[in-house]
Amino acid sequence: MESDEAATASPQASGGTVTPAPKKRGRKPKNKDESQEQISGGKMKESGKKTKQQEEQSVDEKYSQWKGLVPILYDWLANHNLVWPSLSCRWGPQLDQATYKNRQRLYLSEQTDGSVPNTLVIANCEVVKPRVAAAEHISQFNEEARSPFVKKYKTIIHPGEVLIWDVETQPTRHAVLGAASSRPDLILTGHQDNAEFALAMCPTEPFVLSGGKDKMVVLWSIQDHITTVGTDSKSSGSIIKQTGEGGDKTESPSVGPRGVYQGHDDTVEDVAFSPTSAQEFCSVGDDSCLILWDARTGTSPVTKVEKAHDADLHCVDWNPHDDNLILTGSADNTVRLYDRRNLTSNGVGTPIYKFEGHKAAVLCVQWSPDKASVFGSSAEDGLLNIWDYDRVSKKSDRAAKNPAGLFFQHAGHRDKVVDFHWNAADPWTIVSVSDDCETTGGGGTLQIWRMSDLIYRPEEEVLTELEKFKSHVMTCASKP
Repeated sequence: MESDEAATASPQASGGTVTPAPKKRGRKPKNKDESQEQISGGKMKESGKKTKQQEEQSVDEKYSQWKGLVPILYDWLANHNLVWPSLSCRWGPQLDQATYKNRQRLYLSEQTDGSVPNTLVIANCEVVKPRVAAAEHISQFNEEARSPFVKKYKTIIHPGEVLIWDVETQPTRHAVLGAASSRPDLILTGHQDNAEFALAMCPTEPFVLSGGKDKMVVLWSIQDHITTVGTDSKSSGSIIKQTGEGGDKTESPSVGPRGVYQGHDDTVEDVAFSPTSAQEFCSVGDDSCLILWDARTGTSPVTKVEKAHDADLHCVDWNPHDDNLILTGSADNTVRLYDRRNLTSNGVGTPIYKFEGHKAAVLCVQWSPDKASVFGSSAEDGLLNIWDYDRVSKKSDRAAKNPAGLFFQHAGHRDKVVDFHWNAADPWTIVSVSDDCETTGGGGTLQIWRMSDLIYRPEEEVLTELEKFKSHVMTCASKP
């Protein structure tokens, strides 16, 4: 969508902003019998697991090691402490450009403990351009402080469910106990239970896709609402037409679904549109299934992979450069790459490759907007891994200890990384958020970062640049 519209309900969206309903994401809690140590003959069995104190010490040690390497590994990094954890983050449009930095919209959700309302935060972010930030500057940040690069612009009080917002016309609100919710510009109806995480906005048409606890995938067209109210009403660049005189709405308008798609046997965790067709999309869920749909052929699955992973599926993304490639992430700690040409309608589907580099449930996967073979994955282990599928077959002896395809690991978060988003306007710049409630007792961390281009550029190109730098240093050193 060209206008600054925001569809809200879940982390996965394209061309807009997102906020999840107030629920936690991650692996389901174990049953009491599974989570407690077994006792036999009056003695507790040795579990072999680390104590919580040991785990916290290990996390702190790894974080200290990472922070010491920041000047070497990163071209730029900004750390922003959050009062409340954010379960979703998305880049918005670029607002203006300057010599050394660009200003850009950033959208965040705020997941509170109920003492104040959940909100959608619209921020203005100053994105420092490549090779501008000084190494000593990016490594000197305070984990407990807010970044000067991130400024809150507007707050919307979010009542939950699937909603469309025109963030430019929405008034800013103060999130205090008892405050009334902001009034959405459009309500998307059709779910019979909470739509917590699964949300996508089509990159080519004004279509919205969502999944929920009701096991359903629901498709809407915002155009249906525009057609209903007519095209003669005027608004300031918004594709949402206001109802009532002067935009004074006594009740938010709503629109029903284009289609409701049933095929999952458990909660739908994520959805994604095909990059080439607004009528084709896919979904994953807690039933371990990957399902492909085509709105032109009805509401039944076109292809259903019954056992796409060995546990719940949390996330899916469709390659914007190659519409045959689909990524999935799961509670089995792996990321799998599927080619839809290899999937059959009888539920059989073998992934092209299984990426193993996380030690906990994978919560988010996303393809790079810049390179077809590059993608990122974040997990409950606090890591955000950057992979290159093209490197899987080119694994060198140097990288023998690393998982195939893994070429960068962002370890700046000390708790589960619940969401991240590549910046299409600055393709190697990423925003990521972690829910720090388990490690610090509350709050979260937002980080905006860009790895050094010496890491991802072609090796020969990098070596040539380093050789020139070496020659320059030698020349300077030889001068009296």
